[in-house]
Amino acid sequence: MADFWAEGMRAALLAGMVTGLGGFLTFIKTAYSKDDINLMLNTAAGVMLAASFFSLMDPALSGLRQLSLGSHQTALLFSFAVFVGMGIIALLNALLPHEHEISGHHGGSMQIGAAWLFVIAISIHKMPEGLAIGIAYGGGHLGSPESLTIGIALQNIPEGLTVAITLIAAGYSRLKASLAAMMSGMMQPFGAVLGLLIADIGPLMIPLGMAFAGGAMLFVIINEVLPETYDAAQNKKSALALFAGFVLMCGLSIAMQ
Repeated sequence: MADFWAEGMRAALLAGMVTGLGGFLTFIKTAYSKDDINLMLNTAAGVMLAASFFSLMDPALSGLRQLSLGSHQTALLFSFAVFVGMGIIALLNALLPHEHEISGHHGGSMQIGAAWLFVIAISIHKMPEGLAIGIAYGGGHLGSPESLTIGIALQNIPEGLTVAITLIAAGYSRLKASLAAMMSGMMQPFGAVLGLLIADIGPLMIPLGMAFAGGAMLFVIINEVLPETYDAAQNKKSALALFAGFVLMCGLSIAMQ
C-alpha cells in the first residue's frame, strides 16, 4: 500500500506542478494568439481522450473481466461507473461558480473577478485528473499509470498558459500569474488522495474507480475543453491537432505497456 500511495502522490504532484510550467511560458513569449492556444489545447484534448480510453477505460474492462463477472454484469457496472463519473463532474460544474471565455458564466454567483472565475474553471478540471492518477496507481497492474500521468502533464501545459495569460490581462504580474497557474494544478494531488482511497477499498473498486475516472475526464474534455477551442475559421486545424494528440498518446500508451 505504501508504495503505490507514494508513487501516486508523487506523480499527481509533479503533473500538477507542470501547470506552472505552462504559466512560466509567458516569460519566454509575452504574447500568444488565440489560435496558438487553441491548437495546444486541442492537441492536449486528443492526448487526454486517448489516455481516458487506453489508461483508464480499457484497463477497467480488463479488471472487471478478471473478476469472472458475466458479460451483462460487466457491461452494466462499467457503464454505470462511467456515467456516475460524468454526472458528478457535471454536478460540480453546475454548482461551483466559474467562467469560460465562450460559454460564459456557470454555477452559482461569487463576488470575484472574471479572471479568477476562469481559474476556478481550470481547477475543476484538475480534480478528476488527479483522481485518475490515484486510481491508475492503485490499480497499476491493470494498465500504465506512467503514460496517463505524462498525458495529464502534457495537457496541464496549455491550461497553465491560459490561466497565466488571463491573469496577466487582468493586471497581475507574470510571476504572480504563473504561480497562480501552478496553484490551480495543486488540485490534482487532492484528487489523487480520493483515487488512492477508492483503490484501497477492494479489488472491485479498482476497475470501477478507473471507469469512474475515465467518465469524469471524458466530461471535462467534451463539455469543457473542446467547446472553448472550436470556431468556424480554425476547425480544420483544431481537428488535425486533436487527431495528432490522440495518435501521440496511443503510441505512448502502447510503448509504455
